[in-house]
Amino acid sequence: MNSAARYDSWTRRWKSEMDDRTVRVSLERHWDASDGSDSQVEHEIYREDAVLDYPQTGERIRGRHNIQESRSFQPRTERFTVERKRIIGSGDLWVTEFILSYDGVRSYAVSIMEFREGLGGQRNTIFLRSVRPCTLACASC
Repeated sequence: MNSAARYDSWTRRWKSEMDDRTVRVSLERHWDASDGSDSQVEHEIYREDAVLDYPQTGERIRGRHNIQESRSFQPRTERFTVERKRIIGSGDLWVTEFILSYDGVRSYAVSIMEFREGLGGQRNTIFLRSVRPCTLACASC
């Protein structure tokens, strides 16, 4: 491999890593803003034509403005919290595992976000129901 080809390969890898770092920082900022009730910053991550899906309820919200507006209709008598567990991803597809607590009731959730041109274009949020731990004494428990 000649030096120009090595440089091109290195440059592509560096840009990809920088893009991934940028997306990760954007997601961390998004979740921190959500936890801190900063609606303006929370919604900066979305494209104008973003789509937010909640598959379990069939809700589909189109457009950054409508996503932001929908937050004002969520039931809250106390402040809610977002506890980020893990962010994984690369390129255009990122997953965040988190615990969302409304009025002290914890819900485990996964957010799958697809990015286009550096902003969130499609997001699916799936809430996981609580399950009781296995009480059997077996190797898989």
